[in-house]
Amino acid sequence: MLSSSYEGSILTDPNCRLLGGSRKRREPEPSRHQNARAGDFGNEAVAVVRSIAGLSLPKAAIFGNHDAWYTATPWGRKKCPYDRATEDWVQLQMELLGDADVGYSKRDFPQLGLTVIGGRPFSWGGSEWKYEAFYRDRYGVHNFAESLARIKQAVDDAAFDTLIFMGHCGPTGLGDTPESPCGRDWPPIGGDFGDPDLAAAIAYAQQQGKTVPLVTFGHMHHALRHRQDRQRQRLSRDDQGTVYLNAACVPRIVRTAAHCARNFSIVALERRQVQRTLLTWVDQRHAIVSEEDLSADVAPSKSLQALI
Repeated sequence: MLSSSYEGSILTDPNCRLLGGSRKRREPEPSRHQNARAGDFGNEAVAVVRSIAGLSLPKAAIFGNHDAWYTATPWGRKKCPYDRATEDWVQLQMELLGDADVGYSKRDFPQLGLTVIGGRPFSWGGSEWKYEAFYRDRYGVHNFAESLARIKQAVDDAAFDTLIFMGHCGPTGLGDTPESPCGRDWPPIGGDFGDPDLAAAIAYAQQQGKTVPLVTFGHMHHALRHRQDRQRQRLSRDDQGTVYLNAACVPRIVRTAAHCARNFSIVALERRQVQRTLLTWVDQRHAIVSEEDLSADVAPSKSLQALI
């Protein structure tokens, strides 16, 4: 079941085991696994999204800012490689994913006893409402308050009380240093660049008594722009027991003359709690090249507060 990894892609795995103790390859039980992808599949990369849509695994996905690269911004539209009068690659991507697209929505997984809740799709992060026309035309959303209402509705509609939140960017509230999970590492250095609507929706779910074992996202690369002596904090846990995973290990694919390695994250859930989080690299034969237990990277934080 190993597949190419994209920024923020994770594999949530309630019962991950290695066959016979071997590190050669994982043979997951499909009904006990969920494949989650947190966007930036490419610059409106329709072919990649089509391949993800064709996966037979239980899956959920949310789009990132690069998935509307030629549509959401004036400068992006100037570089658009296709005729926007006759084609709409953003809409095509959304149609390809269908029910697997959890942006402003949810997907129930009865075989796992949980629901995946999607945050704001195509997010660029930060506390400033951006790309007003894009969200107005695509979703009828005009501001953070309306965005929050869409995510809260998905929480209310969930079939299960155990919720996994997915965003392209993570929530506000995880720290404001440049090394924080959603910290700004470009000038002006510092500040929380998370999504406030996602943070408020998570706080709402927790206040409603929902169990939120995991919030996963990408966007903010592990490699920092302003320093090379350390990486971004990748894991955090709040006082409700919710684990926040930044899975944006970039580059996603490393090629040499002899090998091609791809990374993804494995999250093991047991009894509605995260038990293990691994950053795993596999080669073209699905052999494990390396594994890193991210638990040592966990830093405590307070529960997220609604700021909007």
